[in-house]
Amino acid sequence: MMLKVLAHPTNALVDQELQALLESERLLAGVDEAGRGPWVGPVVAAAVILDPSRPIAGLADSKKLTEKKRDQLEIEIKACARAYCVQEASIEEIDALNILQATLLAMRRAVLGLSIKPQVVLVDGNRLPQLPMRAHALVGGDDYVSAIQAASILAKVHRDRWCHALDKEFPGYGFAAHKGYGTAKHQQALLELGVTPWHRKTFAPVAKILAQSKTHLS
Repeated sequence: MMLKVLAHPTNALVDQELQALLESERLLAGVDEAGRGPWVGPVVAAAVILDPSRPIAGLADSKKLTEKKRDQLEIEIKACARAYCVQEASIEEIDALNILQATLLAMRRAVLGLSIKPQVVLVDGNRLPQLPMRAHALVGGDDYVSAIQAASILAKVHRDRWCHALDKEFPGYGFAAHKGYGTAKHQQALLELGVTPWHRKTFAPVAKILAQSKTHLS
């Protein structure tokens, strides 16, 4: 059974190139991330090599799935994929490198952590990590490439679980609900409760509160 990609919504040439790659029967890994935008925690990336003989029904961009469906698919992906790897870049790396470079670092770690070395890597987005094999960046790839969809689900579930654990350690911030994104509740919690050790200190809203705290102390 051959792996397939859904039709790209705007670019027929992309369809042809991707289908040619898949029909070549090369080992193909999909890569996606979760957690670029939040103010707290690591950024997570996953890489997945699907098994064409064990198709997984219901794959989609993780953002379009319910939490329950993502959890169900995570189990199936891990059981059926030929290989998968989930990796992080830490808040220290995010603050030192910037969020883009930290995301690319997490992606590189995920690909290099696969138990099977892929011949081709398809990355959701418009930027590529440094990799020792052929790679393509695909804007909107999580809408139409099944391996990227699987990677997006693994990355999202991993980071959401991290946020649920953080919510227990730091109650009152609402991490389990907003997953670290800049909601009004999160902003208010930062003002009332302060910055946790897990916040990204170079992100503007967090940096502003830290600067105000230093001003008050001086």
